[in-house]
Amino acid sequence: MEKMYAIRCMMYGWLEKPISYITHHTLKIGLLILVASLSSCFSSKQLRSNEYILTSQTFRGNKTISDENLESLIPQKPNRRLLGLPITPQLWFYQIGQRKYDREAAIRELQAKTNEFEQQSQLLANQPNALKKLNRRYERKLKKLRVKAEEGNWAMRNMGDPPSYFAEKDAQANAAKMQKYIADKGFFNAQVGYKLDTLRRRQIRVNYLIAEHAGYYLRNVFYEIADPQLDTIVRKSLEDAKLQVGDRFDFENMTAERIRIETLLRDQGYYAFSRQYIRATDVDTVRRGTDRFQLGDTTDRKVDVVLQIANPPGRSSHPIYHIGDVEVRISPNGDTDVPDASTAGARVPGASRYDTLQRSGIRYLLGNRNISLSLLESKILFRPNQLYSQTNYRDTQRQLFLLNQFKFVNLNFIDTTNRQLRTLITASPLDKYDYTFEGGVFVLAQTRPGPFANVTFRARNLFGGFETFETTVRYGLEYQTGFDTDQSSKQAFYQSNEFGVISSLTFPQILFPGRGRFFFNRYNPRTQVSLSFNNTIRPDYKRSLLRSTMAYNWQTTPSKQFSFLIADINLINANFPDTPLGQAFYEQIRRQYEDEGSTVYLSFRKSLSSSFSFAYTYNTNVQGQNRRANFFRAAVESGGTTLNFFSSKTIDQWSDATGLQFYKFLRLSVDYRHYIPIRSRTTLAFRFNTGIVYGYGFGENSTAPYEKLFFAGGSNSIRGWLPRRLGPGSEVPQPTPGYPTVPTLSQRDGRKEQFAYTFEKPGDMLIEGSAELRGRLFRLGADINGALFVDAGNVWTIRNNPRRVGEQFQLDTFIPQIAVGTGVGLRIDFSFFVIRLDGGIKVWDPARRYQPKPDEPFVDERFMLREFSFRRLSTGKNPMIINFGIGYPF
Repeated sequence: MEKMYAIRCMMYGWLEKPISYITHHTLKIGLLILVASLSSCFSSKQLRSNEYILTSQTFRGNKTISDENLESLIPQKPNRRLLGLPITPQLWFYQIGQRKYDREAAIRELQAKTNEFEQQSQLLANQPNALKKLNRRYERKLKKLRVKAEEGNWAMRNMGDPPSYFAEKDAQANAAKMQKYIADKGFFNAQVGYKLDTLRRRQIRVNYLIAEHAGYYLRNVFYEIADPQLDTIVRKSLEDAKLQVGDRFDFENMTAERIRIETLLRDQGYYAFSRQYIRATDVDTVRRGTDRFQLGDTTDRKVDVVLQIANPPGRSSHPIYHIGDVEVRISPNGDTDVPDASTAGARVPGASRYDTLQRSGIRYLLGNRNISLSLLESKILFRPNQLYSQTNYRDTQRQLFLLNQFKFVNLNFIDTTNRQLRTLITASPLDKYDYTFEGGVFVLAQTRPGPFANVTFRARNLFGGFETFETTVRYGLEYQTGFDTDQSSKQAFYQSNEFGVISSLTFPQILFPGRGRFFFNRYNPRTQVSLSFNNTIRPDYKRSLLRSTMAYNWQTTPSKQFSFLIADINLINANFPDTPLGQAFYEQIRRQYEDEGSTVYLSFRKSLSSSFSFAYTYNTNVQGQNRRANFFRAAVESGGTTLNFFSSKTIDQWSDATGLQFYKFLRLSVDYRHYIPIRSRTTLAFRFNTGIVYGYGFGENSTAPYEKLFFAGGSNSIRGWLPRRLGPGSEVPQPTPGYPTVPTLSQRDGRKEQFAYTFEKPGDMLIEGSAELRGRLFRLGADINGALFVDAGNVWTIRNNPRRVGEQFQLDTFIPQIAVGTGVGLRIDFSFFVIRLDGGIKVWDPARRYQPKPDEPFVDERFMLREFSFRRLSTGKNPMIINFGIGYPF
């Protein structure tokens, strides 16, 4: 290991020198040498003469079938390599841990602890409370020892990968499995082989060689159905069939068609029907056998498919079922010891605990609870004498569960005489009252940690209509880099206190007059009314927000959600403390408003804004699943719409009388994300986010409320800039008074080359995009994931201001005004939440074409990547911006 130490010392010497382009490449080479020397510690002596480590599997020749689908067929997973090189650091860590691991000793320790637990359990057999404590104590110990015995010690489990040994019989089996899979996809003459490449230090790569050849396409699809009534139903639905003439043959489509027919018939009362009655004959085996294949022939071939639907043994048709008696039982523990239809008139234990009610043919046993039968009835889609429907069964169970009022919901059918299905629905309600407490430390970039606490109280079924009332009280203490009157002093942190209360009442239906509201019953409808108050107290200002909203929400499918915010009313009040800091801050933003037209000043005026909005969300991404997915959200909002019914003079009179500022605006935003799995734990994610807001008020009110404007920069935006400090356009962050192209420089901690980013920079228009490569590095108590990212975008104003330069969006100038940042990230994934740390630097800064002094010529420093220096991570001209967040940025 002396060689490793020498290399580390050499690298340290390189890092001490100024980084140039030559040194940059030398550094990368040195890093590779270091990793290679680490990997060389992998001992091949532990391998027998005929053993190899599998480090790579590739697929060559496949044009239609994706690598991802083929890789999922292979159970063997190769040891991970670094940057595609034959370097396996995780395997090295595993072997380091294995040197100090004795599996036999771990098994003996587990057995001894298990025997100890069993002996003590026998002694406490008659003491339930003591036995419960003993179980809890030993459960943790035994679980830890069991994991150690099965998976190895801490280093082996969390930092290493066990060796993946190559066996040629596995490659042969995998090739055969792939060939069958590709044939099932319609390439009947496909051929799959493999080629082995031996790499350094007993490592091997398996290259699977695939020749798909010509595909087979459906020429005819025949249905042979013995039951005439089924034949009529199926043929009417052939437009939705998964097998269509002209499509390439695919056994998955064959299976999907069987499932489609099964669902179709079960929705028509065929309760006992199953896909087992559907048989597919071999696909034109005679034609396939006589259709001689010749190497290199790429001509598409045709096949015929026949689907047969048989009758039940000994029957001439399939039976049709109807719904019989329907009974709903709501009890604390899902009790079944209650009266039922078969014991009518008899005294049954526990019957006195239940209220028995009848409505629309449904019998309700509510357990003396105040529950709206009309609402409960709207969630139950079964009625006596109705044809059985599998879709109604699923939707009923789903809607009852989504009420968020029950621990569990069960639906059972009992086949009685005359093909009548007695339906029993049992549910156990959640506690009427509960509360939760959450506390922690609030951390953001450019701040110091501060504590926060949330207390939430919840009441269910408050008025008997399955409503949920919820109140949350929040208090947080933060230390932020607020406004500073002395730019030459060391950066100061100010204490910020935030107190908030939000109360909401959620109804499991659309509250709207008329029968139109029942249209949404199948779509998990929600009406939410909320009232909130938030108060922020800082040394430089105080600001409070009183907000009231009413929204309709519904979900047509698990991936499609709609939201209609019919009222959003905000009352904002702000003032400045009578202190030197507060008055200096007020004077600064007022001067910026008068000299530059900055809208920050308007956000501190007492104002009233109201709006309504509509949003559509499509999301196929499932947390924890690495698969191709999309996210799309579009929202449109109109503010101050009712003010259009009044004259400008009337609105001015209201403003003068109340001291309130009113707004009228239109806002549109679109957010699109796309996720591509590269490997099982590696994902390439993209995001495009855009929006525009147009204020059409009067005079200085021709803008939108500050909260409705767009911002760029920060942990969920362009990560090479401080939060909400980028833009607008190519405008310098803080112009020198009277000179809009001369920036104010920071004077703190020797950072005289950096621009001062004192104030947030809002815009009327946003365009930004990101690309991020995410992958797992190792496990250390939680999954430690890494990321490489590139962000690009900016905000602009849509109105020209002669007192500002470069801030307006124009088609012929906006492209060089797009800022670009890049960086790396570290994510600690605990499965239930993710802690994220991103370091971003500037690549292209559109504001860096400026005048150093009023009488000096412009300098162009927009390409900022060359200004980044490891020696000056925080003090250089292009510092690294550290962004802390919870969850992924997109």
